[in-house]
Amino acid sequence: MLKVYRMRVMALDTTGRAGSVALVEDGQVVREREGDASHTHGERLPGELASLGVPFSSVDVFAVATGPGSFTGLRIGLATVQGLALVNRRNVVGVSALEAHAQLASRRCDAGALVACWIDAQRGEVFSALYRVAEAPVFSPERLVELEAPAVADPGRTLAEWSRHRIHSALFVGDGAVRYERALPRNGDSPHLVTPAPIAGAVGCMAAVSAARGLAALPETVHALYVRRPDAELHRDGSRLR
Repeated sequence: MLKVYRMRVMALDTTGRAGSVALVEDGQVVREREGDASHTHGERLPGELASLGVPFSSVDVFAVATGPGSFTGLRIGLATVQGLALVNRRNVVGVSALEAHAQLASRRCDAGALVACWIDAQRGEVFSALYRVAEAPVFSPERLVELEAPAVADPGRTLAEWSRHRIHSALFVGDGAVRYERALPRNGDSPHLVTPAPIAGAVGCMAAVSAARGLAALPETVHALYVRRPDAELHRDGSRLR
């Protein structure tokens, strides 16, 4: 059984348009709310975190999904959590959104199963990672063995890169998997697909484990997992070549 020391974690995910916030106490999600996708993260934060109903000063650790996802959303989420942590003199745990989705999906899997996460990266591409489920508690780092590191490519190329694995039996999760369902390997009459759920609770639970192991970090040391370079950098480099 996973042991988590007594602590309060406030978690934020801004990797997608809706995103989510959560409050985790002693390793259990006590409150989780999906965001209002009709408003930008900039309009909603930090009000959504305040809606969890506890003073920021009572939080032991702040957690944030570091990506991959929307560049603007990632920057806003990181800046919000870093600012709150600095003001309240707390540490931060950054968590991969890919792994958070996979951790949630792994709850329905036996050891040895494959879990694939695809997050919609726009432009016909997906952010992806592939994991094998291990005989370990959910939300612990040992639960998932990374088989394919975070990457970005179109669905066909991603599956080709993963051809050495038994992908036809994998459980797929993420909004990218939903969008490109027709590209997924078939498992009988239909692909093995899980509808994506808010991940702030998973981010908070994973952060609680890391913090209990002394792995929470100073706010300024937590960085985004972009996977793909920002458009501004690509445009700048392209201009230099012309």
